[in-house]
Amino acid sequence: MQSASAAGEPLSCAAEIGADAAAARVATCRAVSPATHPPCNAANSCAMIDDEIARSCALLGRDGPTTTAGCGAAADSPQAAADVVRRYYAAINARDYPVAWQQWGEDGRPGQSYDAFKAGFARTRAVTVTIGALGAGDGAAGSVYQPVPVTVEATLTDGTRQRFRGDYVLRRVNGVDGASAAQLRWRIDSAKLQELPAQ
Repeated sequence: MQSASAAGEPLSCAAEIGADAAAARVATCRAVSPATHPPCNAANSCAMIDDEIARSCALLGRDGPTTTAGCGAAADSPQAAADVVRRYYAAINARDYPVAWQQWGEDGRPGQSYDAFKAGFARTRAVTVTIGALGAGDGAAGSVYQPVPVTVEATLTDGTRQRFRGDYVLRRVNGVDGASAAQLRWRIDSAKLQELPAQ
């Protein structure tokens, strides 16, 4: 995966995965998105395009599983929760911080301003995530919580490499009457990562 430019501009999907692969992703996005002006453009980050695909597929599958071409795992599945974590790190890697921020919910990461969130990645050149084995989610008070085990590898602007291991917990409303489309999507609820010793 290519990292964003040193100037801090978000990395386009075409630059990240190539023009042909980006065009295919854009075509999928346009096929499933109900928006009149969706972010389905290869000049945007792949994470932004994937987020629009996930949002649209969740809307299409609101009344049950969707078989729409281009829609992946069922919106309420553990795999869809893991996909949020993948999009989160893909957005960080592409320096598309607004998309990363929104994986925490419409108001971003609780207790942290957007500027502080973005500044937290100022020294990050590249980041990748590996998802571990997914277990079952837990239901409580109208919500479902899905743990997602991860190993994160980051390279800082000075070349230092870091590794972290831990868990994200994703949350979504459990299909209750009156729930909004945003509430029915998985969002990052919490993260607990520990740095591993240097190798």
